[in-house]
Amino acid sequence: MRFMTTSDKPDNASDEPAESAESAESAAPTGIAAQDWAQASADPQYRAAVVDLLGALAYGELAAFERLAEDAKLAPTLDDKAELAKMASAEFHHFERLRDRLTEIGEQPTLAMEPFVAALDGFHRQTAPSDWLEGLVKAYVGDSIASDFYREVAVRLDTDSRALVIAVLDDTGHAGFAVDRVRAAIDADPRVGGRLALWARRLMGEALSQSQRVVADRDALSTMLVGGVADGFDLAEVGRMFSRITEAHTKRMAALGLAA
Repeated sequence: MRFMTTSDKPDNASDEPAESAESAESAAPTGIAAQDWAQASADPQYRAAVVDLLGALAYGELAAFERLAEDAKLAPTLDDKAELAKMASAEFHHFERLRDRLTEIGEQPTLAMEPFVAALDGFHRQTAPSDWLEGLVKAYVGDSIASDFYREVAVRLDTDSRALVIAVLDDTGHAGFAVDRVRAAIDADPRVGGRLALWARRLMGEALSQSQRVVADRDALSTMLVGGVADGFDLAEVGRMFSRITEAHTKRMAALGLAA
């Protein structure tokens, strides 16, 4: 699930994540993907799945705001500190949009977020960066894995929910910023690359593990992913989805100058 929020396409990276999401978006939508919220939410199981999805995203955005504000303390220059503060502000704005949407559809935002607090806080505890560079890699790699996941799901949501999810995945500027800083650090000291590559592999494993656990614990989300609610998913497609996310991760590692 979305633990953090950043764009996944820095200017100097190759085309990445969700090729399937792009192709699905270009095809004529069917089923729930062709309906608006008023139509789709008549199915109580679908409604529960979307509330879970928005709750997970909202807490992820709130946690991202908090984390970026903390990371700013590690910034080596005032320019870097200001850049992270700007990104943190963007994350909080995303949180407000999700919170307001939950209220608009008659849900309590706090109750929608609560089921995901323990898992997301646990992820952040287990992957606390030890320095500035690890924090940048975590934001770029970890956030982008989550963004890929949400983009895959979004193309099968109702039109209103899909538009909101895609909007809150908008670029906060962290991707290009992280790539520039990490590449510069590796150029200055190539030994840094090995340490950061190991760190990124750990992040990948933890992010996928936490995502799968969170989904497994929420029946409505699980059903959405295997095709009982959303349009077009099945168990085989879930496997292909995670393969695409892994492939996108490899491309991002290359953008950073790290071995996957």
